[in-house]
Amino acid sequence: MRNLKKLFVLILFAAATISAGAQNQKFGHIDLQALVQLMPERATAETDFNTFQSDLEDVLEEMQQNYQQKLTELEQLGADASEVRRNAKITELQELQQRIQNYQMTAQQQLQQKQAELLSPVFDKAEAAIEEVAKEQGLLYVFDIGSRVVLYKSNQSVDLLPMVKQKLGIQ
Repeated sequence: MRNLKKLFVLILFAAATISAGAQNQKFGHIDLQALVQLMPERATAETDFNTFQSDLEDVLEEMQQNYQQKLTELEQLGADASEVRRNAKITELQELQQRIQNYQMTAQQQLQQKQAELLSPVFDKAEAAIEEVAKEQGLLYVFDIGSRVVLYKSNQSVDLLPMVKQKLGIQ
């Protein structure tokens, strides 16, 4: 009987503790993309990305101009040109066209890699600031409402955007 009373008191105490802890749970939310758009580092990354993209486009344009020049040369050969010479020009055009296609695919991959390389530190900094603010606020979870995964957001959920902007020195 005495053990039964101890067990009952222990269960009652555990239930009260769990219930009290459940009432203090705090959740927060932020639009990560909106935060990143406000960060000055994003603008710098975007400028660097645009410069890189422009360089790739310049090379592609040179290759296309070279292709057009070779195509014009082929068209100007005339009827008296030997078949060997005409076939050599056609082969040269086909090879150049293949190089252009390969370059376009490689350039697209390089653009994706460069974008990830430039934006990764920006997102890392934003996520670190969010983590700091969440810890300061005693939050259990922070949801990214910009991803549209959160289906419901209570008014009791803490909006971290103003606090994270302040932490990052963004006005």
